[in-house]
Amino acid sequence: MNRLLGTLTGIALMAGLAAPMAARAEDKDVIDYRQNVMKTLGSQVAILGAMAQKKIPNDNFAAHLQILAETAASAKAAFTPKVVGGKSKATIWDNSADFNKKLDELVQVATAGATAAKAQGAAAGMPRLTCKGCHDVYREETK
Repeated sequence: MNRLLGTLTGIALMAGLAAPMAARAEDKDVIDYRQNVMKTLGSQVAILGAMAQKKIPNDNFAAHLQILAETAASAKAAFTPKVVGGKSKATIWDNSADFNKKLDELVQVATAGATAAKAQGAAAGMPRLTCKGCHDVYREETK
């Protein structure tokens, strides 16, 4: 009986130690996913900026705007789990309605730009994009 009790206690202790480690691993995965989504947004904005400045051909302008719109829409899901960390401030979850509104606005602007660019060319679809409004409030400053 004592041996069984010792074994059960050992199993319970190991499970208790393993659970926080698994949660930390899952949190890291959530943060990694979120950061990759945001890097994709940044890459698309950089590509669109280079196209707007005529540094690279703008043949795929509408496609990059559409990718931007779809990535912004997926960012909402990436921030649904409340896992503070990475470059994200906790204010994202404290003020999620505003954060999601800003993502929705980005989706709308990029989608409208993609539609206009497909119909009338890149110049017609040129949106005015800025990340500063969100980054100032919701992103930790990179040092």
